[in-house]
Amino acid sequence: MAAGPAAPRALNVNVGVLGHIDSGKTALARALSTTGSTAAFDRAPQSRARGITLDLGFSCLRTALPPRLGPGPGELQFTLVDCPGHASLIRTIIGGAQIIDLMMLVIDVTKGMQTQSAECLVIGQIACQKMVVVLNKIDLLPEGKRQSAIEKMTKKMQKTLENTKFCGCPIVAVAAKPGGPEAPESENPIGVSELIEVLKSQVYLPSRDPSGHFLMAVDHCFSIKGQGTVMTGTILSGSVSLGDNVEIPALKVTKKVKSMQMFHTPVTYAMQGDRVGICVTQFDPKLLERGLICTPESLHTIHAAIISLKKIQYFRGPLQTKAKFHITVGHETVMGRVMFFSPAPADFTEEIEENVFDFEKDYLYQEEYLSKDSNSSEENKENDQAGEVQLPRQQWALLEFEKPVTCPKLCLVIGSKLDTDIHANTCRLAFHGVLLQGMEDKNYMETFLPKLKVYKLKHKEGQVERVMDDYSVIGRSLFKKETNIQIFVGLKVKLSTGEDGIIDGGFGQSGKFKIRIPDGLKPDTKMLLNVASKKKSKAGKGDTAKEDESSKNDSAQPVTISLLFKRYVFDMQKKMIQS
Repeated sequence: MAAGPAAPRALNVNVGVLGHIDSGKTALARALSTTGSTAAFDRAPQSRARGITLDLGFSCLRTALPPRLGPGPGELQFTLVDCPGHASLIRTIIGGAQIIDLMMLVIDVTKGMQTQSAECLVIGQIACQKMVVVLNKIDLLPEGKRQSAIEKMTKKMQKTLENTKFCGCPIVAVAAKPGGPEAPESENPIGVSELIEVLKSQVYLPSRDPSGHFLMAVDHCFSIKGQGTVMTGTILSGSVSLGDNVEIPALKVTKKVKSMQMFHTPVTYAMQGDRVGICVTQFDPKLLERGLICTPESLHTIHAAIISLKKIQYFRGPLQTKAKFHITVGHETVMGRVMFFSPAPADFTEEIEENVFDFEKDYLYQEEYLSKDSNSSEENKENDQAGEVQLPRQQWALLEFEKPVTCPKLCLVIGSKLDTDIHANTCRLAFHGVLLQGMEDKNYMETFLPKLKVYKLKHKEGQVERVMDDYSVIGRSLFKKETNIQIFVGLKVKLSTGEDGIIDGGFGQSGKFKIRIPDGLKPDTKMLLNVASKKKSKAGKGDTAKEDESSKNDSAQPVTISLLFKRYVFDMQKKMIQS
């Protein structure tokens, strides 16, 4: 089907306006924009009452396309995505960040970086390539000291951004609404036209791909009398044409696209990155305030997932296996439990292919995500050189959701601790990653997880009780009395004196066992063991106090038995495996 009309197509760039609450994001978006879109400017009644942006507000600004971005007359359209700053609304921001090409971090010049500005910075680093910092409310600085205060804050911000991917990004000072919200509309904003020029200088041609499944993040849904129901949002992938069928996966409903608009202009086609309103009929808007719509059957609903992940450096404390996090996947946030795992230690330095998960390989279970400050587990310590903790190139987690989530394959995943006190000055975003494999079967524990080869290394130690003959000894203290020793028969053990042995079977009722030494005991070992048992029998002739003493002495140099094996976490038979 032919693409839309031949008029010069506007290049749409999504600019996220993020920042701490009350830094003036909405006022800035209003000052910048020339066309308000339906969702714009705090239209929700509870938002007006509280004077804060609750949902992702959208508006747009149109300007001439800079020559470097394409020949001929064209329009550059900035869609301003005004992300809410209230801490409890961080899930909404994460939803917005997935569609952002360029980010504006708004800072109240009188306050500097605040908790949420830091969280916005973290989200920006995960979800976006370029940033402009806007120091807002410069009208609150006394005129005489204004310039020096701006310079001081600019230096401070440059320092903050030094170790992020936004190092050296532009920093612009403005007053979006001089005199504050009560001031008359006639007050002109300061610095906004300079800001528009800076935004234009930062614009790049976002890589847009019309192929692949259609997926759109809907942020508003309302009905128009006589027309039908309009869903507005941003296309995350693929494209859509008039007459296409689209699915609302959360409701398992499919509808036909009756008409489409982009910023009040009817269109017949829209693609990735475009902001569009899609009209369908016979659909109650109350059923979908926000969510995803897509090519029918293209999203999956999953109960668990394997992700590759990285810890967020500002998150304090370890990331522990079995802990619960708020997991944001696609446009949903649900509680989920995590289990971390890494490559087997021999593969720590291996290059790992991105965005695929290899079920053929063995992986090592980890009690926590390995980072410079984590307590290295025993298995990793064997890899340590001179106390340096060796970290794997890639780590993964198994996420188990408390309720199923609907999301695209390979989508961004963010884990956070949103129940942390809002006012605590701490970053609540813990990790971010990519969903590599979703599990759609409710019984994934039985049907899917046994394919996941994550193992734990087990290490048991016991002692040699006495010599039986040149090729066998009796051991103790490796098993509890009630252990079924039969299941350990045939496993290899090593004596601290160097001999290799094989567990042959139980011996008596108290958990002792017999070990066969195929290559025979070394003469030194026999001597050591005979001396130890002589001491014991001597002590047995004297009184019991002496016996205690002598067993103390001989425990200084007992011959120990080491049993090492690995066990796969999801193996129903709990088999023990030795290399």
